[in-house]
Amino acid sequence: MAQEIKHITLQWQKDLVFQGGEPGKPEVLIDGDNALGPGPMLTLILAAASCTGSDVVLILQKKRVELKEFRIDVAGTRREQEPRRYVAIQFTYRLRGDGLDEAKARHAIDLSLEKYCSVIHSLAPDIRIGYELELL
Repeated sequence: MAQEIKHITLQWQKDLVFQGGEPGKPEVLIDGDNALGPGPMLTLILAAASCTGSDVVLILQKKRVELKEFRIDVAGTRREQEPRRYVAIQFTYRLRGDGLDEAKARHAIDLSLEKYCSVIHSLAPDIRIGYELELL
C-alpha cells in the first residue's frame, strides 16, 4: 500500500496571521497572537480534540449509541522554557446519548487515544495524555 501524502498551502496575511489548508478546500485562519483566530499551539490541541472526537463519534455509532450532546474541553500544559512545547494534554469528554453508559464511553475514548487518533500518535511520545469523563 502506498503512503498517503498530505499537502497544504499556508499564505501569510499580515503580522502573525496566516491562512491555509488543502488546495481547493476550505481554509483556516491561524494567528500567532491568538487575536483573529487560534494560534499554532491552540490549533494543535484543537486538531487533537477533533481527531479523538471523530473517533469517539464513529465508535459509539458502531455501538448503536445515538449521541445527543458531545463536548471536549482540553487543557494543554506547556514548558516555561523554549521550546514552549506541550508536556501534558488533559481531555475532558462530556457526553450524553441514548444507549450510552460509562463502559461504552470509556471503551470508545480508550480506543481513540490508544489506537486510532493519528494526531495524538503524531505528538512526541513523552507528552502525558490523560482524560476525564462526564456523562451528562
